[in-house]
Amino acid sequence: MSESSRAEAPPETVEAPRRRLWLFLPLAAFLALAALFYGRLGAGDPSRVPSALLNKPVPDFALPPVLEGEGAGLADEDLSAGVHVVNIWASWCGPCRLEHPILMRLAKDERFQVVGINYKDVPENAKRFIGALGNPFEKIGADRSGKTGIDWGVYGVPETFIVKDGIVVHKFIGPLSEEGLASDFMPALERTLEPG
Repeated sequence: MSESSRAEAPPETVEAPRRRLWLFLPLAAFLALAALFYGRLGAGDPSRVPSALLNKPVPDFALPPVLEGEGAGLADEDLSAGVHVVNIWASWCGPCRLEHPILMRLAKDERFQVVGINYKDVPENAKRFIGALGNPFEKIGADRSGKTGIDWGVYGVPETFIVKDGIVVHKFIGPLSEEGLASDFMPALERTLEPG
């Protein structure tokens, strides 16, 4: 074998590393995009995603009562004056059960009204839930189809909004807890209740 033929590598051995590089390029692009999305969404914490409704009027809606013939439902007009805490909940939601004692406490404060939107629920189950745990709501509307929840920008139940004179001023995603109440929700509610 001559010196010159030994020095030249076969073309397949030069192209093999390039082919392997092209195989990993889509994976590297996917990982870079995933890292970008993860970082932009607040490290996966949906409570850090701002609501599109903040400082805008509540969506138009008119919901029937949870059980037909049992009082009035809930409509956007009910939120047009004063301060309201709007809780979106369901009987099938475990975290809703955990936050319920906090809603019962909030309902005792006469400076605002607590109202509920029952989300994609079976009416009899919702009634049992309220019967067993107590009713903190002045009014409850039944969003059986989930359309109103979509209009409110709900990610999942529970979610709680603060509405002043028909304008959404705060959104809390997830169950209200003592920590969330102290660090986020109550300061926002107190600011909303301040005159002017």
